[in-house]
Amino acid sequence: MPSSPAKPSVLVIAEAANPDWVSVPLVGWSLAAALREVADIHLVTQIRNQTAIKGQGWIEGQDFTAIDTEPVTRPIWRATQALRMGKGGAWTLNTAVNSLVYPYFERLVWNGFGADLKAGRYDIVHRVTPLTPTAVSPIAAKCAAAGVPFMVGPLNGGVPWPPGFEVERRREREWLAPLRSLYKLNPKRGRMLRSTRAILAGSRYTASEVPAQFQDRVIHLPENAIDPARFNRRAAQDVSGPLRACFIGRMVPYKGPDMLLEAAAGLLAAGRLTLDMVGDGPMRPDLEALAQRLGVSHAVTFHGNVAHDRVQDIAVKANLLTFPSIREFGGGVVLEAMALGVVPVIVDYAGPGELVIDGTGVKVPIGQRDQIITGLRAALSALVDDPSDLPTMSARAFDHAHAYFTWPAKARQIAEVYDWVLGRTATRPDPIAMDCP
Repeated sequence: MPSSPAKPSVLVIAEAANPDWVSVPLVGWSLAAALREVADIHLVTQIRNQTAIKGQGWIEGQDFTAIDTEPVTRPIWRATQALRMGKGGAWTLNTAVNSLVYPYFERLVWNGFGADLKAGRYDIVHRVTPLTPTAVSPIAAKCAAAGVPFMVGPLNGGVPWPPGFEVERRREREWLAPLRSLYKLNPKRGRMLRSTRAILAGSRYTASEVPAQFQDRVIHLPENAIDPARFNRRAAQDVSGPLRACFIGRMVPYKGPDMLLEAAAGLLAAGRLTLDMVGDGPMRPDLEALAQRLGVSHAVTFHGNVAHDRVQDIAVKANLLTFPSIREFGGGVVLEAMALGVVPVIVDYAGPGELVIDGTGVKVPIGQRDQIITGLRAALSALVDDPSDLPTMSARAFDHAHAYFTWPAKARQIAEVYDWVLGRTATRPDPIAMDCP
């Protein structure tokens, strides 16, 4: 029998990669760690992640390299925070500034690894983070000139604010959101795309933003996954008494926690539903006051911030994840709920709408605020009136998440892309998990 091809040697660039953080840094770390099973990787990251990565047993110089851009990026970051007027909101501004300073990081990457790349030390260069498609990679063209395939992603972000939520956009200080598409005018973006062999797109919207002449190298692969070691329990789905719902996320306008309270108020007041609110944010005082006005405080528990590895202790007791976010790029919390067998009830827009397939959850159509509240109220009422399908939906959600959305599964999907980029397979991979049966 012919021997299996050797694992490719991959230089993984993940400026944000930290096992102790959440959001993009956790994605960067989790994917890099999983890729070790399918490739011989060397991770290049920012020095702020150095201590946490060493804490995972990785050896600096052998397994990873930490690059120090702090003298340049720290004052820019502080200025950005001042423009954002503190924490929260203005994510478009934050992304824009990061995209402007990111090329300096890659300049230092090339200074450290350019000679190795020219010498053929690595088979592939894979930029994992930044996840945003607005961040240009100047070393893509240099890799192409050196004969080393360059790939990027999963990329995600930039999903437009849906119509009717201008107030929420302003409350999030997203004043630059209408100007985001200007990044497409950057001539360096076209140069990067021409030099890139594979573009992993985390959402259908992001895939659609890639120009037509480069669509032959776009592969749809959501960026989020779950760590089975962190989410290792299973919801009992007891439907004999009042159903239990949970909301997990920052309490900010676009996540829709106020729409949830209004939609569920009748069921909560009648003792037919209870609600756990996990997370914190600027809306929390108003939400607690709203629960008081609606007369449902007895049925709603505000837990505040909970450590990521303890969230499942609350979520696993629930029947439903009620998560009416109207602008969610990835929707990692939806996958985490599904991995516990908690049935998601979400708004069918952007990330969550792509992750929840038939039989694994309930989708409420996107619309104006009052339409979402009405749709969510109807969905919750139907489930409370007849919860008999919940155990079956729970099992399907659990199986789907564990089959296609663990980090090892994600690494295997990317390994297929590596083989295609290296010419080991002729057919472009199509690992779109949500299209699987």
